[in-house]
Amino acid sequence: MPRTKGSKNKAKTSSIPTTDFTSLIAEKAAAKDALVSDIAVLEENVNNLKNELKEKKVELKKLDTELSKLEAKKAEADAKAAAEAQKAELEETIQKLMADGVSAAEILEKLK
Repeated sequence: MPRTKGSKNKAKTSSIPTTDFTSLIAEKAAAKDALVSDIAVLEENVNNLKNELKEKKVELKKLDTELSKLEAKKAEADAKAAAEAQKAELEETIQKLMADGVSAAEILEKLK
């Protein structure tokens, strides 16, 4: 007698389905809806953060321009103060030389 082909331990399939497809579809649809709502919330958060980032960048740019203007004014004031100090020192030197009795021509020679 010939041997039967295939496994003898094969699961028997019944003609009646044992799974409830409508409940599985409902579960998957509910999970999909939950994910869609989560994605919408996350997109809204991302958009809010993008707007906040833009505002912060604009504020930073304003502060940078103000800072550079203030630094320029400080440098100008420092240069002016240095020029004033040099002028005062020159005047003091001239007064000292005049007090010592040095002529104006000799003072000009020393200043050059």
